[in-house]
Amino acid sequence: MADHQRIEITPEILLRAYAAGIFPMAEGADDPGIYWVEPQQRGVFPLDALHIPRRLARTVRQDVFEIRVDTDFEAVIAGCASPENGRGRTWINRRIRDLYGALFDLGYCHTVECWQAGRLVGGLYGISLGAAFFGESMFHRARDASKVAFVHLAARLRRGGFLLLDAQFVTDHLATLGAVEVARRHYAGDLAAAVAAEAEWWSWPQGRAVSGGEALQALRGGA
Repeated sequence: MADHQRIEITPEILLRAYAAGIFPMAEGADDPGIYWVEPQQRGVFPLDALHIPRRLARTVRQDVFEIRVDTDFEAVIAGCASPENGRGRTWINRRIRDLYGALFDLGYCHTVECWQAGRLVGGLYGISLGAAFFGESMFHRARDASKVAFVHLAARLRRGGFLLLDAQFVTDHLATLGAVEVARRHYAGDLAAAVAAEAEWWSWPQGRAVSGGEALQALRGGA
């Protein structure tokens, strides 16, 4: 981690920070401060070598959830900050919610959402910059909802020509999906190439329903 000096940042500064390989966190939901983080070992997902367990692939293919994209940022980030499901302290404070909300309005922050019977039951959000996507947080209120959201995210990125899916840190949960650690120096080169390249978030048009079968096919390199 970088030093924990509290700083005041704007959405524009935040985008420059991502391009330089750093991102913000807070000590807790009630802490108004933000500090920069730059891990020595960075978690990434190789988009051409993701591991989708057989049971998860079956759940994705069954379309248990309705997948929506960029429809309810506030609900997604609230879910990510919630103490539900045994989640401990959150690093998402009010300032972070406001900053990422501003980036959502500017088209840089995106959500992938799992809905069931008209209720948001899981999802994730992150930042798109060039051909890099920086995953921030995910949550679930139904079994496998966050994992299914991740599969749909990865499929969208693969189909849209993204080069880098950043996971920040590798956890046991993320490792089961194929996350690996790379050294900061190696990551810096991959990051620079990805940020300088172009990719298309809306490789599937906005509002179009994407089935689980389509998502899995895209991950295999299909159209």
